[in-house]
Amino acid sequence: MAPPGSKGFGQSPFPGGVDRGLTLESISALFPVFEQASAGAISVDAESRLTWINDSYCRLLGIEDPEAVIGRPVAEVIPTTRMPEVVRSGRPLLLDIMEYRGQQLVVMRLPVFNDAGTEVQGAVAFVLYDDLQPLTPLVSKYRRLQSDLAAAKRALAKRGARYEMADFVGASAAVLEVKRRARLAAARNTPVLLLGETGTGKEVLAQAVHASSPRAERPFVAVNVAAIPDNLLEAEFFGVAPGAYTGADKRQRQGKFQLADGGTLFLDEVGDMPGHLQAKLLRALQEGEVEPLGSNEVAPVDVRVIAATSRNLEEMVADGSFRADLYYRLNVLSIRVPTLRERLVDLGILCDTILEKLAAESGEPRAEITAEAINVLRQHDWPGNIRELRNTLEQTLALNEECSVIDVPQLLTALPAPARRGRQPGVPSAPVRPLQEAVRDAERSAIHNALTASGGNKAQAARLLGIPRSVLYEKLGRLAEMSENPDA
Repeated sequence: MAPPGSKGFGQSPFPGGVDRGLTLESISALFPVFEQASAGAISVDAESRLTWINDSYCRLLGIEDPEAVIGRPVAEVIPTTRMPEVVRSGRPLLLDIMEYRGQQLVVMRLPVFNDAGTEVQGAVAFVLYDDLQPLTPLVSKYRRLQSDLAAAKRALAKRGARYEMADFVGASAAVLEVKRRARLAAARNTPVLLLGETGTGKEVLAQAVHASSPRAERPFVAVNVAAIPDNLLEAEFFGVAPGAYTGADKRQRQGKFQLADGGTLFLDEVGDMPGHLQAKLLRALQEGEVEPLGSNEVAPVDVRVIAATSRNLEEMVADGSFRADLYYRLNVLSIRVPTLRERLVDLGILCDTILEKLAAESGEPRAEITAEAINVLRQHDWPGNIRELRNTLEQTLALNEECSVIDVPQLLTALPAPARRGRQPGVPSAPVRPLQEAVRDAERSAIHNALTASGGNKAQAARLLGIPRSVLYEKLGRLAEMSENPDA
């Protein structure tokens, strides 16, 4: 059947007399309807060669001689077509936007089968709209949904990786060295072992390494080994096969390794891992595969492991409570995270950062802290490290309503008792300097440390400090002016 007004190739859009359905019967009834309602129509054979094109599609494509394109591969005539895909898969594309020479066409494509419905003999396509103006609201919504979906996929891939390198705050020499090693770790795919007391920011650093690595767009999955009962750890790590035990879900439950596939698995407090699980973890790291609980099949996984512990793993290896082979597997690149008492020079910037976060979380105005109060904080041992510092500042704000400035009296309402030894309340034990002077000296010290660590390379020093290079030059110029004119 040749559709009215068509340019043609025999008596049918398909060689061999294909004039029925999707299988063939239905096509003979539907074809005239679709052609009349559309802005253009074509057909191809089983090899995706153009077999027929109607007048309106010729005008749309700017084809003056239809006979010249009959028999040619459709992709040569319409480079953006998806007709070969429909012929290969046998699946229709009911609504698709096709770009052609600056035009956007809404196209429907349908495969056509043989009499038995078992073999694709070609396909037909109809241009439903050659002007998207009437569809603008629908197209805009479609594109917005596509954008939202892409954003959701990116957010899901990051799975809780909220921190970047700049979130590990500090400018002391110890912190700059930690960041240097962290950047080295980010550039490699080797396991990383973070060593340090609780509350020092090991998870922040682990997330920062992940966010700076080639795996940044893949999942970051964290698990605290010490927080999970021993009898549940294996299932938590490696997943559970359907019906593995009485009461188990009939669907497979993925473990942390499967969830982190392609990304990073953070094992916090790995020193608390029981011996029997250490052997399974070692196998997963060496072989790159896991065996779910209750299953006889192994599943390949691609996971970069970052482990952290507050315990002395070397002593545990010596007394046999931690496997030596697992320790060597994890300890490829180790980073020792300093305690807060080792980096008291960072107290000012840490307090500012914490107070800013507390204000953002509470919606209240940001509180300031005086240099005298910071000097009082320097007298404390900080066994809980940065976590304890945040708790102290949060308690101070909670106990002093409408506190816009934290000074010594407000601070002493929340500061742990050991910090008060050896001085009278309200009287700091260290000489008090103006806050502007203290900040300037801390900035000068941080820049000096960064330039020393980078061998004088200003671009590298700026990266270590987490600031743009232009800002570093500006600060160096200001410090130079102050040196020449101390009274300025």
